Amino acid sequence: MTPRIVPLVLLLLLAGVHAQLWTGRGSLAHVQEMQEKIAAQKAANEQARLANDRLASEVQDLRDGLDMVEEKARSELGMVKPNEIYVQIAGNRR
Repeated sequence: MTPRIVPLVLLLLLAGVHAQLWTGRGSLAHVQEMQEKIAAQKAANEQARLANDRLASEVQDLRDGLDMVEEKARSELGMVKPNEIYVQIAGNRR
């Protein structure tokens, strides 16, 4: 009777592994579902990265624009910041 038990146990183990392959956590369907989720997340990440880049560009444009406005206000209108002293030195004319 023992010679029949070993192949039977091996066949049951093989059936268990085969069932796990088709229905369990590491099944082909589960792997494909995870790959689809990864692809969707990568696409969402790319969209977020593009939005972040666009916003960073807008922030930089605003900063540059404000710097230009401040420079013009200082040079053309003689404006100063609070607690700042403005000194103008006139050059010699010959």
